[in-house]
Amino acid sequence: MLNRKSFIRSSAALGGGLLLKLPKISARSASGFESRRPALADRKFTSAHVEAAIDSIKKALPGKEIAWLFENCFPNTLDTTVEYELNNGKPDTYVITGDIDAMWLRDSTAQVWPYLSLIKGDEKLRQLIAGVINRQSRCIQLDPYANAFYKNDSKVSEWKQTDITDMKPGIHERKWEIDSLCYPIRLAHQYWKLTGDTSPFDNSWKDTVGLIVKTFKAQQRKTGEGPYSFQRTTAWATDGVPLGGYGYPTKPVGLICSMFRPSDDATIFPFLIPSNFFAVESLKQAAEMVNAIYKDASLANECHSLAVEVEKALQQYAVVNNATYGKVYAYEVNGFGSFNLMDDANVPSLLSLPYLNARPTSDPIYQNTRRLILSDANPFFFKGKIAEGTGGPHAGMQMIWPLGITMRALTSISDTEIKKCLQMLVSSHAGTGFMHESFHKDDASKFTRKWFAWANTLFGELVWKLHQAKPNMLREV
Repeated sequence: MLNRKSFIRSSAALGGGLLLKLPKISARSASGFESRRPALADRKFTSAHVEAAIDSIKKALPGKEIAWLFENCFPNTLDTTVEYELNNGKPDTYVITGDIDAMWLRDSTAQVWPYLSLIKGDEKLRQLIAGVINRQSRCIQLDPYANAFYKNDSKVSEWKQTDITDMKPGIHERKWEIDSLCYPIRLAHQYWKLTGDTSPFDNSWKDTVGLIVKTFKAQQRKTGEGPYSFQRTTAWATDGVPLGGYGYPTKPVGLICSMFRPSDDATIFPFLIPSNFFAVESLKQAAEMVNAIYKDASLANECHSLAVEVEKALQQYAVVNNATYGKVYAYEVNGFGSFNLMDDANVPSLLSLPYLNARPTSDPIYQNTRRLILSDANPFFFKGKIAEGTGGPHAGMQMIWPLGITMRALTSISDTEIKKCLQMLVSSHAGTGFMHESFHKDDASKFTRKWFAWANTLFGELVWKLHQAKPNMLREV
């Protein structure tokens, strides 16, 4: 199996031309466009409410390319990436990213997140998402520093040959990323709020919360480097961590170190600001759940106190003065005064902070930061013949990520900007009917990852939200 990095580089070199064994495609026609979904018998999971949402969009937008894209993209996670079963009587859902047979804590949450809006009255879908919560808790307890896992707990990773870290069976990759522990809380909290169901939240889940807090505190590195280090035998700098696998020094100011970004690329300065903002929100959500479900005031207070500490540190260290844009949020800092001004398309990003409820859209510092991000002041903002948008080191220069364009629309307060984002997304799928990981700014046929479910379902989330709130905008695209 191609690993994540080699697949990205090979497909970029071949213009997205790698032949993958993708699910068998149905020949059914959809309003003049041929459906790119797997045949019904080959779909991994079906939801009546998801199918109703697809029908609703198609009826509202007959013959429109954006409706066809929604039909292909929105159910892609359910169609192709989930394995649901009962494990000791509990729902258990394993979710791969698409072309990589491994479950990322981040991606698996993001992939099923758009379906939460349809969960009421759809018992099958509720059970599926409860299964994701259960599986994520089990993964975290196996290793809170790992970012990706196998379904089989005894499977040994291909990375074990190259990675100098404490790799256990069942772990696909062990890159420490703050957001890997935030996303499961985000999913659990929203599921609980929407359903009131506490069945996934047994004592094991509470233990998981305790382990998350312990891990965050260890990575504040107040008393030393902590238990985690990571090195990889590789020529790619973004895959390894310097200085013996502990990264460049940080001043212990209360922020949490993250050795990797949500792109799975190594950080430059370990205090990754968008991920620390995400941690504050997640810790507050965990405190609310622990207090309400378990009546455990001690653990709830520990979650809340850590959130307050990180939030205070962000106020002091995350903001820098820029000569052009004024006060902005840095992407990374080290606590000594050094900072990195940029943004990456992967979420959490600075652009995505309102989407994650980590900062309000009205925050003037966020608005200043947004203007910087969407300009040539961001070294990973690319503008070409096809589109403009954020990328990142992971797929290389001049490669725009649909995730970034979609997130720009989801966090925008401008109808003109949202429409522009939709037009770019529709024009950049290269005839495939799906979103990709990235595409070249001047040639959408040069793309990475044909089968990347997170990008697909996030696009579906955007279209579904607009269908409900601003349906006329979709008709104009």
